[in-house]
Amino acid sequence: MKKLIMFDLDGTLLPMDEEVFAKAYFKELCRKMAPRGYDPERLVSTLWEGTAAMVRNDGTRTNEEAFWEVFCKNFSAEMKTRDYPLFEEFYLNEFANARTSCGFAQEAAEVIRMCENAGKRIILATNPVFPRPATRARVRWAGLEPEQFEWITTYENSCHAKPDPDYYRDLLKKAGVEGSECVMIGNDAREDLAAKKAGIDVFILTDCLINRDGTDLEDVPHGTWRDLKEYLNSVF
Repeated sequence: MKKLIMFDLDGTLLPMDEEVFAKAYFKELCRKMAPRGYDPERLVSTLWEGTAAMVRNDGTRTNEEAFWEVFCKNFSAEMKTRDYPLFEEFYLNEFANARTSCGFAQEAAEVIRMCENAGKRIILATNPVFPRPATRARVRWAGLEPEQFEWITTYENSCHAKPDPDYYRDLLKKAGVEGSECVMIGNDAREDLAAKKAGIDVFILTDCLINRDGTDLEDVPHGTWRDLKEYLNSVF
């Protein structure tokens, strides 16, 4: 019997094509920051480089610190100090315009309610490369409330990122449970299957499947929302 259910967000609880979402997100951010002297191409390049730095994070600093170190290298510490409030403002306001690039699955709320009714602990194990306001916003886009989750990983509170198994080990330590007591629900064969290296069972939701490496899923529980509900009932 599983005590803790971990859910991915993008492409899982919140249906999306990540490339389409990224284009919409970057377009809004560049529009916001251009009047402050940011070249769009350079800003987008910095965002990707900063994301890569967070993915490589070895646990010695937060992902937030890893990202802003890249930003300061590519722009300056002075620009960070000057414009940090503007970035925060963006995620609280204009970021919402990127919602139109995402889908919606009513099953997301149904599955979370299943877990709640079964008395299971629930963690939002979304890759922590976004600030807290951006993550909480996307939770609401999915028809959910942040308060439904015991813990939500963001770049402020995380020192690893997917697909590093230490990301999952950090969550197990924080929750005080063993990997065998958990299941991870996600859509990315590389990022979410990494949980198995931490001893966590994994279910891959295939509605927005990402399988860059062509991983064979034959021996991995996977399928549609209906299949996921059946799977959860079997481990409750």
